[in-house]
Amino acid sequence: MLQFKVDTEKCIRCGECARDCFAGVIGEDGDGLPMVVPEREGLCIECQHCLAVCPAGALSVFGLDPEAGRPLKGGMPDPGRMETLLMGRRSVRRYKKEGVDPALIRHLLEVASHAPTAVNRRPVRLTVVDDPAAMDRLRRAATDAALKRLRDGTIPAGYERIGDYLKNGRKDEDVIFRGAPHVLLATAPETALSPMADGHIVMSYFDLLASSHGLGTVWDGIARAVISAVCPELRDLLGIPADHVIVCVMAFGKPAVTYHRTVQRPGCDIHSATI
Repeated sequence: MLQFKVDTEKCIRCGECARDCFAGVIGEDGDGLPMVVPEREGLCIECQHCLAVCPAGALSVFGLDPEAGRPLKGGMPDPGRMETLLMGRRSVRRYKKEGVDPALIRHLLEVASHAPTAVNRRPVRLTVVDDPAAMDRLRRAATDAALKRLRDGTIPAGYERIGDYLKNGRKDEDVIFRGAPHVLLATAPETALSPMADGHIVMSYFDLLASSHGLGTVWDGIARAVISAVCPELRDLLGIPADHVIVCVMAFGKPAVTYHRTVQRPGCDIHSATI
């Protein structure tokens, strides 16, 4: 149920909600008030654009209070600081042993969950190890299992580099999770419309938001390979659904290293199309 409601005293009849509804679910009655077009109600993807675009805060959908949303005017980051965040974010491979406040982790995940997904289906599942003691148990289980595969010569074809990382790591070095006190996995059903893109976008949101809070992160391709292919039994340990693909894995925590400036990169191959 859409629970579509309009405060007729607040509504200024601007028509923005109807114009911004790309599915055409919202129309206008004879007095210019927003209304749901009955035959199109089933096309709603729950994007809440109608609630967000209403300048008067007159429209409610799904029982939500427009006043509970944050005002956007004056709340957006300064472009210069945003650029510094984007260019200054680093892959952190040295972490303090202390954990991050679980309440902060939960908050970061809830905010990151606002990331866009294909047709707003929101299929991504975020699995987090927020207890450092549990992380140590996962670390030992993953390392022991991966080293056993290496000794037995059963590392799957195409993942030989994982064996190289394990062999070349320094003594007592955690080459899988880099000693991080936490790990986050983004998974999604293989049948989702766009599982890989959806998962990477959500994780990118988390990555930058965590960086803004002073946390360190690293996109952990080694951990993803170990959990998804080299030692798939770890999926059960983490409670990953059988029909989910592991999109990406991120280790994170309080950094034990400080970076002082952005780097200078040549950038992508930027092409201006001539049409």
